[in-house]
Amino acid sequence: MRLISVTEDNWMDVAALSVKEEQKGFVAPAIGILARGYVYRDCNVKIYAFEKDGIIVGTALVREFTDEPLGYDLQQFMVDEQYQRKGYGSQALQLILDELRTEKHFDHVELCVKKTDTEAIRLYEKHGFVDSGYIDEDLPDSLNMICYLFESSSR
Repeated sequence: MRLISVTEDNWMDVAALSVKEEQKGFVAPAIGILARGYVYRDCNVKIYAFEKDGIIVGTALVREFTDEPLGYDLQQFMVDEQYQRKGYGSQALQLILDELRTEKHFDHVELCVKKTDTEAIRLYEKHGFVDSGYIDEDLPDSLNMICYLFESSSR
């Protein structure tokens, strides 16, 4: 598994990714993830594609918060339905966190996940995400989670 950039040559493969029907309420369509990359272009956005044996199996968007508290915002993490339950999501999430640790721009990553998406919540918890305690009144059915990238930054 490796992270690759979305390019002119592979963006259509990324756009073709899809999740199971019951997951469509949890994540935007892949083309929507690519569009968000454009919208967030002033937030140092990165759209990752996950490649396994030359095949793109998933994608995610990470942007930097431009207001306080500064940090990374992981959005729209998805693995294509035919590649789920093979450990690729876990591998890709670990690679993303490792890359952000190497960058050292910020000490934490935040994300928002629907409370009913228990599978995603378990994945995030496995990689060190915890409930941040923040409640977004616009998204009362969601859980805000945070992962501190360095031991010394955890609270």
